[in-house]
Amino acid sequence: MSFNYADYLPQLAQTRGELTAITVCATGETMSFVELSARTDAYARGFQKIGIEPGMRTVLMVRPGINFLPLTFALFKIGAVPVLIDPGMGRGNLLGCVAQVQPEAFVGIPLAHLVRLVFRKYFRGIRIFVTIGRKFLWGGYDLGDIFVRDELPAIVDTAREDPAAIIFTTGSTGRPKGVLYTHGMFDAQRQVLYDVLNVKDGDVDMPGFALFALFTLTMGMPVVLPEMDPTRPADVDPEKIIDTVNKHKITFSFGSPALWNRVSAHCIDNNIKLPGLQRVVMAGAPVPAYLHERLLDHILPAGADTYTPYGATECLPVTMFQGTRVLAETAEATAKGRGVCVGAPLPGVQMKVLPISDGIVPRLAGVEMAPPGEIGEIIVQAPMVSRAYFDLPEQTALHKIYETDERDNGPFWHRIGDVGYVDELGRLWFCGRKAHRVETGTESLYTVCCEAIYNNHPQVFRSALVGAGNTRYNQTPVIIIEPEPGQFPESEDERVRFAAELHQLGQASDVTKSIDRYLFNKRFPVDIRHNAKIFREQLAIWATEEINRAWR
Repeated sequence: MSFNYADYLPQLAQTRGELTAITVCATGETMSFVELSARTDAYARGFQKIGIEPGMRTVLMVRPGINFLPLTFALFKIGAVPVLIDPGMGRGNLLGCVAQVQPEAFVGIPLAHLVRLVFRKYFRGIRIFVTIGRKFLWGGYDLGDIFVRDELPAIVDTAREDPAAIIFTTGSTGRPKGVLYTHGMFDAQRQVLYDVLNVKDGDVDMPGFALFALFTLTMGMPVVLPEMDPTRPADVDPEKIIDTVNKHKITFSFGSPALWNRVSAHCIDNNIKLPGLQRVVMAGAPVPAYLHERLLDHILPAGADTYTPYGATECLPVTMFQGTRVLAETAEATAKGRGVCVGAPLPGVQMKVLPISDGIVPRLAGVEMAPPGEIGEIIVQAPMVSRAYFDLPEQTALHKIYETDERDNGPFWHRIGDVGYVDELGRLWFCGRKAHRVETGTESLYTVCCEAIYNNHPQVFRSALVGAGNTRYNQTPVIIIEPEPGQFPESEDERVRFAAELHQLGQASDVTKSIDRYLFNKRFPVDIRHNAKIFREQLAIWATEEINRAWR
């Protein structure tokens, strides 16, 4: 059966008409739903005119402005496969991602083309390039060249199982991997988000992560792109976010907990309310209870809620939990080291917990599931789960478990790479990344559980459990502390006092009794997309060097 994710746009042009679809706060530009559909068609015809064909991998490196969304939908519409890479992931990772997908077309801003020219060996397969902005000396096409007005729509017959995009993971546990999305996978995500978040007429979205607008726009929700650096959500200007929420009557927002941590702190300090904001969706890392409390008890109106979807680039969302329930039901257990409750599986999602394994699991048959309450590896099956990574057969084999020999179309499970357990109510408790667990030789320690104990200290902003040493199953557990601003221990006496207080907290819990090494770091390395996922691998190397230096 024919289906294309961009099919929603002409429908919305009919039902939403001249209602504003996209507003760009940085420039003041706007676009109605009618204009969005028409511009998408114009760009789609233009892409076809310059030779972009169905299945052609096309790097899209465009800032979240007025053209980002219609360009993306236009590539969907003609059956091309946009390759979406976070430009802030670092030069090495970015170039590695490009080399992996071997694109044939490139659509980007002038700065992206300069990178393409400087590091041309990574881009040598590209034969079509479009500049969003001034072309300078490299030729190719510009925005005017691909804007083709015509009465006829750009028609390509695609199916739900056809490739729609390649979206790269953040690389928090290794090199970023290209996740192959299909048109049907996008639609399954859209539908479950629409149902679970109870989207209503009159909702207006402010996405702190622009790609989320691919879902809210197709729900018929106007999108207001805030003025911010998308690679640094932790450093947003709170006043600009607050002004956007109030001026544009925002009712709904998706963003990193790092963004809302900064905005909510400013609101608390200045007694600012956000009376129209009804739903705040936060993803990318576990959301601390104090952030739910700030928003729900001091900033949002009565009846509003916060939401924490759980999943990964390969499968989102798997669960969805509300902040009101976190505060009422699970926050106390989280603070005691039981993990973070992320809720029960959503409709259509099947979830299991397996004994932890670092190797390939070729078949689910014969594997004994972990009993309720026992920490294991989380696997899921659902329509919104990706079947494969692009051109990474070893990673696909490691992360997928097939039920039959039919790997292209048969049933399969995705190994999220997280550990956790299911409680007596069927809710999942997240305990950390599998790769981040610390194996001492006598016990396994899990990051989210252990870190919660030390995060109770009033001078701790966040903590990270890492394993020091170069032997995977004989590691020394170390807690690294990023103190609150102004609380970093500068003298040896301050370090000793701080460490003693941390040790006292740790010894009071069975979860952390075996930990007796503490280090302090002024600013943790975190992912670009959310500024919230801690790069513990980097911290583990640093901790090993610090401990070895102390022993010498």
